[in-house]
Amino acid sequence: MQMLQSTLSSVSDLALLNGANLLAIGDGSLSTWELIQFRDAELIAPDRYLLSHRLRGQLGSDGLVPDVWPVGSWCVLMNGVPSQIDMQRNLRRIAQTYRIGPARRSYDDLSYEEFIHAFDGNGLRPYAPAHLKVAADADGLRFDYIRRTRIDGDSWDLAEVPLGEESEAYTVTVTQSNQLLREVTVTEPNWTYTATKRLEDGVSGIFEVSVAQNSARFGPGLYATVTINA
Repeated sequence: MQMLQSTLSSVSDLALLNGANLLAIGDGSLSTWELIQFRDAELIAPDRYLLSHRLRGQLGSDGLVPDVWPVGSWCVLMNGVPSQIDMQRNLRRIAQTYRIGPARRSYDDLSYEEFIHAFDGNGLRPYAPAHLKVAADADGLRFDYIRRTRIDGDSWDLAEVPLGEESEAYTVTVTQSNQLLREVTVTEPNWTYTATKRLEDGVSGIFEVSVAQNSARFGPGLYATVTINA
């Protein structure tokens, strides 16, 4: 990775697990960013680093993780945990003007740049469910998954994380060759794709089942996906 500004340094295992060396990598758009952490930073050329012992998909960004980020992707070293901008809910997806520049200078300083953006309010978007698994039973294919939360979800003492939404609901989709064959809403962290349903959908061979947790304020969140060859 090449740095245009600043330098990188290695940290201990404890510092890594406490949130150190947080890095955003993305395509430069408003929403396609992954947060990663790294323990080791090796300087291999002027302003170029080899990063190893990485933790990918941090802070719920795992639902946006590609297999490989292409050459030319942007990297931003975070100086703290990202915080949400102060935006009223009625301004979601409404174009607004933003001025960005050094905090120590006034907004009319020449160093500030002006942008017009309409944000989706991704701070409300549910994380993708975890541990999506499929197993065959007497009724068909049973899919199980575990919900996640943005609210008070860091405690290891709780049997289950807080819901964080008005009610528990999930959107489940079945696709084959990028064609949507079935979409249902369920209220439990499991769903069974019966043989009858598969026959109705004409599914055979390779297909995908995706699950997203729903939010009354945002809608379906990020999807977890499993590929089945049946």
